[in-house]
Amino acid sequence: MTELNTTVAQMVQIARSKITEHSTPDIIARYDSDDVVMVDLRDVRERQRSGYIPGSYHAPRGMIEFWIDPSSPYHKDVFSQDKEYVFYCASGWRSALTVSTLLDMGFKASHLKDGFTDWVKSAGPIEKSPQKHEA
Repeated sequence: MTELNTTVAQMVQIARSKITEHSTPDIIARYDSDDVVMVDLRDVRERQRSGYIPGSYHAPRGMIEFWIDPSSPYHKDVFSQDKEYVFYCASGWRSALTVSTLLDMGFKASHLKDGFTDWVKSAGPIEKSPQKHEA
């Protein structure tokens, strides 16, 4: 077995020390504001199975840096707005790593600390209709 220099849990802990984290109640209170863009990093199958935050934009984690970068041929205009971007995944680990990387790129973002799982536990609204975007 290969011994790692850094575990995923350690990477998430380091990322969380550098980024802005929002509690679920905070985001439930303002997710539908015109100034907030909720970005779902989960796999399309997770969205289909569990639903998603209403109005969220689906951006798979594997493409996010390319979609954010205006000089990339894959850039998406949704990321060129003067809005607050709040990323989420199932438990907050993927979104913490993503937001840390985006901050390194110079893109202002934050994340839902405990993810969609806590959103569901907290009775946040869920949508299960066709998504705004699927990669």
